Amino acid sequence: MALKPQDFLVALKLLALGEQHWTYARLAHELGLSTSEAHAAVQRGLAAGLLTDSSIARAYAAPRPTAPLVAREPAMRAAGLHATALPRKAPEERTHLDSAAAVNRHNLAEFALHGAKYAFAPQRLPVGPGVPTSHAAPAFAGVFVEGHEPLVWPYAHGTVRGEGIAPLHPCVPGAALRDAALYELLALFDALRAGRARERSMASSRLQKLIDPPRRPAAAKARRG
Repeated sequence: MALKPQDFLVALKLLALGEQHWTYARLAHELGLSTSEAHAAVQRGLAAGLLTDSSIARAYAAPRPTAPLVAREPAMRAAGLHATALPRKAPEERTHLDSAAAVNRHNLAEFALHGAKYAFAPQRLPVGPGVPTSHAAPAFAGVFVEGHEPLVWPYAHGTVRGEGIAPLHPCVPGAALRDAALYELLALFDALRAGRARERSMASSRLQKLIDPPRRPAAAKARRG
């Protein structure tokens, strides 16, 4: 079963959600996919080993209403966008039970660092307005010295002008602006697949820490206690 770009995107979104309660309907709504697309992406992620069946039973309950986007959202403000600029999509009716799928951190890190940049190679696009990504993303303000044109995901309401790079999936710009944690993961992935040597090195190290951080030996933890 071949992985699709949205499968990797869904795995990153589940990582960004952490321990938060989620349903297919919530996943679809926050990413801008249909419920069936979200469900299929999770199933392919499970088959590929990027996700795993969770042993934790989750209660069958409606998700909390998605908070309305506001202009003070950090990721949006840093990108120079306003809440009214984002198209809103009504939540779909919940038709599935809560998923028990969870991120397989080791496998996802291995794929993100060593496989995804080849499976989803960057496609450069003309200069235009968009949402900043890679070294130009808000999460990396002050990390990289300015000196080359920002990379942006083309976006009709974007206020940052730069060289375009095709996002992992068409829904990425809106999904990233709704979720700062997901935004950082996606921008790091772009730095890894399209950045310069220093950017790739930083992105690789940061992605490893965010996806599958090293675990301290039990003995060291005992000494600290």
